[in-house]
Amino acid sequence: MATVAALMSAQACAFSSAAQDDYGPPPKATAPCAWWYGIGDSPTARDIRLAATRYDVVVLNAMETAAMRQLHQLNPKIKVLVYKDLSSTRNYPGAVNGDQDASYLPSGLGYNTSQREHPEWFALDTAGKRIEWSGYPKHWQMAVWDKAYQMAWTKAVTAEVTREGWDGVLADNDFNSLSHYSPAVLKGTADVKATDRLLRDGLDDFLGVTGEALAKAGKLFVPNVSETHLTPGRWTAHSRFGGAMEENFGFRDDGGNGGLLTFRGNEFNELRAQAALGESMLLLVTRTREAREDRAGYASAALLAGPRTCWTPATTDDYLNPEWSPLQGSGLGEAIETANRRSDGMWTRQFTNGWVAVNPTGGVLKVTAPEGLVTIEGRPVTAPLDLAAADGVVLVKPKP
Repeated sequence: MATVAALMSAQACAFSSAAQDDYGPPPKATAPCAWWYGIGDSPTARDIRLAATRYDVVVLNAMETAAMRQLHQLNPKIKVLVYKDLSSTRNYPGAVNGDQDASYLPSGLGYNTSQREHPEWFALDTAGKRIEWSGYPKHWQMAVWDKAYQMAWTKAVTAEVTREGWDGVLADNDFNSLSHYSPAVLKGTADVKATDRLLRDGLDDFLGVTGEALAKAGKLFVPNVSETHLTPGRWTAHSRFGGAMEENFGFRDDGGNGGLLTFRGNEFNELRAQAALGESMLLLVTRTREAREDRAGYASAALLAGPRTCWTPATTDDYLNPEWSPLQGSGLGEAIETANRRSDGMWTRQFTNGWVAVNPTGGVLKVTAPEGLVTIEGRPVTAPLDLAAADGVVLVKPKP
């Protein structure tokens, strides 16, 4: 199996043809762009019109080919990715029609076809039973380490993306541990740790196989990679074919009472390095049930602001509606410095039209904002600010 360290040596693919221009100026580090993870339902006509003007990147389900083409017509610069699951096949209604697989799949390979022709691609537990994901009925864990499965998945998805005209793939469930979906131990492994190691090593190989094939086809490959703070180098390795998605960006540890988990380990350093290069996308999602999460998520994304750093709030878990935060309309402008970290853990960054600060620690910290800035609602601020644990602040120049 390939290791993460070996995978990191592969050359990153560019986000777009413009990024590959050897003679053009380097893209600017602007405030985070907006994107839409639109997998919860079919987009309405209004959703499509709104998305074409609001978002730089949109992810849709495979059957939404008409919406994808309309988005391309309305905004030729938008990137529209198709959702595909790396790790499961599914047999709920819509993914299958009786004993036939649907024409457009949420996974790379269909349940019925796999069952008839390659039952060995279904992962088994130590009792020899297939593994259905807890909380996700009729989602079945697949043997992601199986080379034949990887090749078949890659061939099917690359052909579909090329045929239909998608800009690339958002590959879900590039996960770190099976425990998020099942307590099962895989057949042939001794325990949970060995199970997770087999899955991670398999996904490392899988990412290389699929990413290279899609790159040759001129398509992006963006995995939803989880818990990269636990494995140094994993974000860098898994984002090299167009970018990566962080679905728990700005997540608070210690049961929601601690600091920001994204800043732990090596993940934030890897995110910063990727953002600065500007060669691939950072698709960041922050769960925003309250205003603090909204502020901390957007401000943290602004610390990473580069040419292709995109952020979205997620007010629900089902991704049913296009999301938007007032902070995304704050008009920060371009970054005029790299993000700065103080010795106490506070991060700050200045923009042409504003300033952000993030306190990723578990305690209150004081910070003094530049003079003359106001909140996005136009309220003046007094210095110094007491910034609560796992909180952020976004300030802008007063509007005339």
